[in-house]
Amino acid sequence: MPSQPSHTFTVNGRSVTVDAPDDLPLLWALRDLLGIRGPKYGCGIDVCKACTSHLDGEAVRPCVIPVSEAAGREVTTIEGLADGDTLHPVQEAWLEQDVAQCGYCQPGQIMAAVALLKRTKNPTDADIDAIANVCRCGTYFRIREAIHSAAAKMR
Repeated sequence: MPSQPSHTFTVNGRSVTVDAPDDLPLLWALRDLLGIRGPKYGCGIDVCKACTSHLDGEAVRPCVIPVSEAAGREVTTIEGLADGDTLHPVQEAWLEQDVAQCGYCQPGQIMAAVALLKRTKNPTDADIDAIANVCRCGTYFRIREAIHSAAAKMR
């Protein structure tokens, strides 16, 4: 049997190599091959955004990105957001605003919020709503408050 292609990229500051078909979704490489469980599988078609992670600093959905596109690039998941024991300001705001209920969508929500705050220092409610991550528990008001709080801390 022929061997799988190898794909080398950086995840959360660590170089990794996975042997996988070129078209394997990056999400499955992260979760199944590397054991990184923060990005969640929700829909697999870039609708719910529960898997939101960063590729070279930009918010992406690894459920629809083939692992081959990550080769030579930097992937950051929720696990790589904190600096050791120091949480990212968005993570701190999530705790302070008591955002999470079930918590399933929260890694994707947080990663989308971090990307938003890299683009704009003072997001409007419309900016926040435009990230369009699905939260089945309906904590959108607290999500909005947490992002505004984190933005204030980061300015």
